[in-house]
Order: sequence, then structure tokens, then C-alpha cells
Amino acid sequence: MKVLYAFQGTGNGHSTRAAEIIPVLKRKARVDVLISGTQSDLKLPFPIDYALRGLSFTFGRSGGIDYIDTFKKMDSSRLLSDIREFPVEKYDLIINDFEPVSAWAARSKMIPCVSLSHQSAVLHPLAPKPGTCSLLGRFVLEHYAPSHFRYGFHFKSYDNGIYTPVIRDKVRDQKVSDKGHYVVYLPAFTDERIIRFLSNFSSVNWCVFSKKTRSVYKIGNMEVHPISDDLFVERMASCSGVLCGAGFETPAEALFLGKKVMAIPMRGQYEQKCNAKALEDLGVEIIYDLHPSNHAKVRAWLERAAPEPMAYPKHTERVIEDILDRH
Repeated sequence: MKVLYAFQGTGNGHSTRAAEIIPVLKRKARVDVLISGTQSDLKLPFPIDYALRGLSFTFGRSGGIDYIDTFKKMDSSRLLSDIREFPVEKYDLIINDFEPVSAWAARSKMIPCVSLSHQSAVLHPLAPKPGTCSLLGRFVLEHYAPSHFRYGFHFKSYDNGIYTPVIRDKVRDQKVSDKGHYVVYLPAFTDERIIRFLSNFSSVNWCVFSKKTRSVYKIGNMEVHPISDDLFVERMASCSGVLCGAGFETPAEALFLGKKVMAIPMRGQYEQKCNAKALEDLGVEIIYDLHPSNHAKVRAWLERAAPEPMAYPKHTERVIEDILDRH
């Protein structure tokens, strides 16, 4: 069987999951790899057969997606050309992690496409949803990368076909401790906005990871680092808590390590609002902005005890075997 594994390169979560799935998949099938998107900061530990521009969302500066910049950078003619010309007919099966080019090419040429993504789990009727539904946000989730079959990863297994998170061996192998610092990863905010907010908690050592700096610098009780996956995992394993966006992989890894989490869903991002509801159900503190009105919530969160680690099993091989057996 020849399989195409296609994943989204916007952000780092899809890439970290691909790093665990692709070696397993290559032991069971002939596999080519496609990535599209432009926002990942990680070096990929496997060869890429196709690297496409795709359709990426650009992070803004104050907690949301910059739709104007996203539109400016969108090359619709190239996207449509890539969809028309991509050779999906070479493959028996497409396994797709929210990647639009291969998904739409497979739909147009009637090649079986299986979605294996967090987004698929978010769309499931039994997965947590916020009180108000964003029709546009749900439309994007449903149509950005369409598929014939859906399987997904979420913070809990809400139903058959929804698996708990893929936790990387790099995270599983960490020695967990509590050295008293707090890790911060909020890519939708500027460093200045984060620093201004965190400076109100001068007794706390903050370790901030930023997409916007190329060198380490310190301001008061804050240490700001460029993105480094090895250092990020090391600091997360030894921290007291994690302040992050309401994405999927970072909160999941923090919960697996038994760290208390505070999450800020990105504005205008329906998927993150759904994640925020799921995290809230697990006892995670949610705030919606770096605004002085949230100082009291942060102080209360800093005083909270660490939760019990989430028991996420190592199940990547079983997930891949399930999908290959069925399709």
C-alpha cells in the first residue's frame, strides 16, 4: 500500500504529531510526506517529499489571527493550481492532518482521504463546544481540509474514533520536577504585551518562549527565549505551570506532565474556543486576554496546587494499525 501523509505546517502542533506518526506509518506502508503552511518553527526529523505554500493563517499581535495579513499573503491562484496538479492518484490512501491541498485534490479525484487530526475530534458531536457557536469558524473547520472519513485526537476520548493525545517520546522521557518557574507560550501576542502583563507578578520567574525574537534577553523577572523545542520541553518538565494559548499539543503535554495550565484562546479562532471549553471541563483556568482585569485570576492560579498527571497512553502504533486495517 502506498500512503501519503499530509499535514499542516501552520503552528508547531501538527509537526510534533507528524514526528511521532510518520516513523510508525513507514514501518507499515510505503509513505510519502507532504507539508503545507509557513508558520512552524520546528526542524522536522524526516525527509519531506512535497513542501507547498498551502493556506496559512497569520498570527496577530494582540491575541488573535490577523485576517488582513492572511488575505494579503494568500496566493489563491497558486493554491488552486497545486490542488489541480497534485498527483493524489499515485496513492492508495491519503492520511490528512488538516492539510488543504491534498484534501481537496483527493476529493476532486475521488481518492480515499482519511482525516486524522485534532480538528476532526473538535467537530465530533460529543466533543465540548462553547456556549455560542461561530458559524464561520465551524464552516472553516469543516471545509478547510475535507475528508471521506474522520478520526481525531482530543484531551479525552469522547467517543469511538476520538483518541487521546499523541505524546512525544521526548516529553514522555523527561524527568519531571518543580523548580518554581512558569513557562509562557503565547504566539498571538507581542513580546511587549506579554512583558507588560507579567511584570505585575514580580515574585514569579517567567520563562517566555517567543516567535518574535532571535536571541535570549532578560527583563526583570522574565527571561525571553527564541523558539527551541528541546529547551521548551526541558523547561516545561521542570516548571510549576504553563501559561499558553488554547491550542492542543502544548496544553496536552503540560497536563500529561502534571503541570497546572492557564490557557488563553485566540480571538476569532473557533477551534481554540472549543478547546477552552474542553480544558475548562478538566479544571484548567481560562482567561480571554492579557488585561489587568485578569490579574486576580492569575494570582489565584499561581497559588493553586499542581493537578494529577493525565494518564495518556502510548498508542500511536495502535491508532495507525486501526486506520490501515479499516481503509
